[in-house]
Amino acid sequence: MKIKGKKYYSLTVGEKEASIYIYGDIVSWEWFESDVSSYTLAKEIEALSKDITAINVFINSYGGEVAEGLAIYNSLKRHPAKIRTHCDGFACSIASVVFMAGDERIMSNASLLMIHNAWIFTIGDHNQLRKDADDMETITQASVNAYMEQVSITEEELKAMLDAETWLSAADALEKGFATEVVEPPATVNVAASLRLREQVAEAILQMKRASAPVKGPSAEIHIDGETLRQMFQQVKAEILAELAEPDPPAEPGTGDPLADPAPSPEPAPNPEPGPDDEPGPEPAPEQKNKLQSFIATLVAAERSV
Repeated sequence: MKIKGKKYYSLTVGEKEASIYIYGDIVSWEWFESDVSSYTLAKEIEALSKDITAINVFINSYGGEVAEGLAIYNSLKRHPAKIRTHCDGFACSIASVVFMAGDERIMSNASLLMIHNAWIFTIGDHNQLRKDADDMETITQASVNAYMEQVSITEEELKAMLDAETWLSAADALEKGFATEVVEPPATVNVAASLRLREQVAEAILQMKRASAPVKGPSAEIHIDGETLRQMFQQVKAEILAELAEPDPPAEPGTGDPLADPAPSPEPAPNPEPGPDDEPGPEPAPEQKNKLQSFIATLVAAERSV
């Protein structure tokens, strides 16, 4: 009887691509819904349409049984479609061998491979233990053969890594040929906005530099000392603060004559702290505050580097 839980293994099919998710243990008997066996996967791969041109295999697994993993590896290698394997978290032990079935083997900086020799639990006399040790070397060699089809290191180097039970970062896997690509997550809207703000601030500073540069002959050269540049930073911050704190004009119908139809005065802010020459403006909107903070943080960082 299969014990039901969260289903981590699945196969989904699109118009031209299929996706396989191996988010569990690789076993011969599927006790849990997160488990996957070569029998289940082979049947589903065989049933795929001939129109499928690519199979994406997403892996997050501690591994499992060597025989099952090798069968999954060979089923994927046999399929005519292009195979892309993705290490979404861990691809450990025999799951790392499944990962090697990909024509494209993709990792992120937040994923890891782990490789080691095959091992078993055994019992018996000295003859049995010696035989089991020899058998383990032969079984491990099958995984070595799969790795060696892709990696850029020697078999001796690979076996040393297996003996040491080695964890590989994405960068290490790429360098040694286990992976073909390391992808970064796409920049968020906030990150992109921050980059734009930095560019705008840098451009504003450059414009001020150009405006203050003395002209010599046909070309202009910039002559500016650190103290003057710091004053420029302070000026830019003050201008941004004034611009963001300035309220929008009221959108009310009138004659269009500011003297005949004066705009209503805004309600005073609580506990105002007016400057020596002017009254305080209304509180900036939340998005304005965020924008202001980003600008100021960028300017402060740049100012400190002067």
